[in-house]
Amino acid sequence: EVQLVESGGGLVQAGGSLRLSCAASGFTFDDYDIGWFRQAPGKEQEGVSCISSSAATMYYADSVKGRFTISSDNAKNTVYLQMNSLKPEDTAVYYCGAALYYCSDSGPYYDGMPYRGKGTLVTVSS
Repeated sequence: EVQLVESGGGLVQAGGSLRLSCAASGFTFDDYDIGWFRQAPGKEQEGVSCISSSAATMYYADSVKGRFTISSDNAKNTVYLQMNSLKPEDTAVYYCGAALYYCSDSGPYYDGMPYRGKGTLVTVSS
């Protein structure tokens, strides 16, 4: 069974940091690109970042560039999203997903990821 489990969300003050984790199981992790996206109340889903299966390619949305860093640990089948200098507008449920040939350095090649987790809530207070 494919599973993606996000963790690390919580409440933080503006300017603070959080590290999200996406633990994957049930598929060949080394073959899949991993993406992070978020959804705030009343807003459309936004792609935040992605990393290719080889970790050679990474993408960041303009809204998070310079503040968020994506990384992967293939030995642990886990992708991380280090979020620094958090802003109230970063408040959202953050999801990770897995897809083949998904991530380019200018953004995802296509919409939708066949596998996704249930999300973790990040709340940034002002």
